[in-house]
Amino acid sequence: MLIRSVGAVFTGALALSASAVSAPVAHATETGVIIQKLSVNGGKPIVLGTSQTESFTISVTASDDSGISKDLAFLGIDREVGNDYWSYHGTPKCTAVNATTSTCTLTFKLDSGWGVPRNALAGKWDVTVQLQSKDGDFYNNGGATKHSVLRRSTLSVNAAPEPVSKGKPITVTGKLARANWDKRVYAGYTNQPVKLQFRKAGTTTYKTVKTVNTNSTGNLSTKVTAAADGYWRWSFAGTSTTPAVNAAGDYVDVR
Repeated sequence: MLIRSVGAVFTGALALSASAVSAPVAHATETGVIIQKLSVNGGKPIVLGTSQTESFTISVTASDDSGISKDLAFLGIDREVGNDYWSYHGTPKCTAVNATTSTCTLTFKLDSGWGVPRNALAGKWDVTVQLQSKDGDFYNNGGATKHSVLRRSTLSVNAAPEPVSKGKPITVTGKLARANWDKRVYAGYTNQPVKLQFRKAGTTTYKTVKTVNTNSTGNLSTKVTAAADGYWRWSFAGTSTTPAVNAAGDYVDVR
């Protein structure tokens, strides 16, 4: 059975099921309407956790010699993978910049019922822009623009003992986790390479010491030799479904 769950649509509105609202059918772009700028979440990936209090904005600036009409304006972002489908979409607010140009903006606010999609849908989503000019020129990009929607990651660190004698071993532990959208909890991200980095006291740059893979529960652990005062952290580069994240540095006093 195809699962078609649709996320929040209008600013501040509740989510609607696919039976209540659906995206428009894509049409070929006709001449006339010119897209000057398209911004999805300010150019950054949309990163969703489990709190369902997330929000993001899609904004498009477009022009036509007759001006941009508010009729048929539509903005959305969606993805379908196998039997899973999710969409955030709705009617934007269009404000005229001048006689020929308008900016249309829609802010999506997740709600407690339909907030986050399914895990399988993390990755590149299709961004749909539909607009019409005042003299009838029609524009629909057919979802050709792509934008990342990712599962939020967390990363912790602990270096011990503190303080430690110079030349003695330090054990650095931590955990890499990410949002499980299906269960709405954070779970360990397994078998992922994570860099252990050190920043010497009085400096501003972290340097990689070694790379360690997370275990079956997302935990990290390794031993290093205490050489100087400074900060230890784990650094994860991210994947196509999960953003990069750095742990806050843990200071170790070496005596």
